[in-house]
Amino acid sequence: MKLRDLLVCGFCLAAGVLFTTATVAADRRVALVIGNSTYKNASSLPNTINDSTAIAALFKSVGFEVVISRADLGVVDFKRAVREFLLTAENSDIAVVYYAGHGVEIGGTNYLVPVDAKLGRDYDVEDEAVALDRIIWALQSVKRLRLILLDACRDNPFPGKLRSAGIRSTMKGGLAKIEDVSADTLVAYAAKAGSVSYDGDGGNSPYATALIKHLAEPGLDIRIVLGRVRDEVISMTGGRQEPFIYGSLGGATIPLVPAPAAKKIEPEPAPPVAVAKLESTTTVRASPPVTPPPSNVVGNSAPPAQALAKVEPAKPLPPTPTPPTPKPPPPQAAADPALACNRDEQRLARLRSDPSRDAITSFQRELSCERLKAQVQRLFESIAATEPRPPVPTVDNTPKVVPTQQAQAQPIPAEDACARDAERLARLRADPSADAITRFERELGCEHIRPQLRRLRESLGL
Repeated sequence: MKLRDLLVCGFCLAAGVLFTTATVAADRRVALVIGNSTYKNASSLPNTINDSTAIAALFKSVGFEVVISRADLGVVDFKRAVREFLLTAENSDIAVVYYAGHGVEIGGTNYLVPVDAKLGRDYDVEDEAVALDRIIWALQSVKRLRLILLDACRDNPFPGKLRSAGIRSTMKGGLAKIEDVSADTLVAYAAKAGSVSYDGDGGNSPYATALIKHLAEPGLDIRIVLGRVRDEVISMTGGRQEPFIYGSLGGATIPLVPAPAAKKIEPEPAPPVAVAKLESTTTVRASPPVTPPPSNVVGNSAPPAQALAKVEPAKPLPPTPTPPTPKPPPPQAAADPALACNRDEQRLARLRSDPSRDAITSFQRELSCERLKAQVQRLFESIAATEPRPPVPTVDNTPKVVPTQQAQAQPIPAEDACARDAERLARLRADPSADAITRFERELGCEHIRPQLRRLRESLGL
């Protein structure tokens, strides 16, 4: 795969990563956070206000659009807060409800307990508490994720038994398991059904401590987050408290906090174009002509000085032309690389239609667009590769052109075929294309022109 193709693939990959990140980052996220601590008819909970305050601050710090935080809600205010959040969460992408306080199960139904609740009989609960089903129902319009976090599985806050029409009904500690949860909904208990959670000895409960640590990890799927929270709580409580999750999600990754935007992938700089030999030729140096001794000289005696004076040493071959090292781009081009490349592309197109060594050499010195350097180099080589070499004197002083290795391997074509192909090559330089070059290569009759045609192909980056 060519460097250009690699760069295109890299760009497509980077664009895809950036598009995915931008989609996640555009999600509308809202949260309702409630902490009930000062109960009038039940035991107080010392850490719930600290827990809810910390969770609300966490949601705000990671960019939730709306975070509603309430504390010590009575039954009327509690139900009103849920009703108002229904409107806030409407058509949002992600909605989270966090509750820290007392929660009870009565008759298989779970309830969250306001601070002013009075529960003397089992039928009081409909008026005095807030059913968990009410909160689940309020989130039905949320699109991607409905998450309810309940740190409410504590001991029975109303010890004793509830009385109902002469039948005694038991209020159990903790919350009951949920049999039916709507799609794209997770209900996370601080402790599994039938067990209790702990308020903790520190500033936060074990469950809240684990949530604060893991909930906002960027790009991490919410199911993995809650699994890490579970492991953390089990470790903190010595196995006495095990969080549990009800509900299900689809196969897509859903993080509460989007992954950070991917850094722009900068392509690695292309390796410098090595200036290779313009021709792979075998240099033939002629030996000085040997003048036979005069007829009147016997043996190995030296020839007369007059004879030696007429012998001229062979002239050395001129050095193989090497293109000058391109100068760095001028400040104007560096300031606007797109403009410089556009200008250089137009100039390169004109050069292809009427190439010459001097014009290409001048262009190489003034070239600003880095990605065109290899094409200009190949165009230079396509001109220089087959220029006639200077004649080399032979022993009998007959000029002889030094052939290239490729020319030695191919028979010299007819003169008219070379003239025809040279004209066709000139037209092709004016309007080059991959198909035209390939067709010309198949039909080429003059092998002298083949190196130029190959360099023309390389100058187009093909």
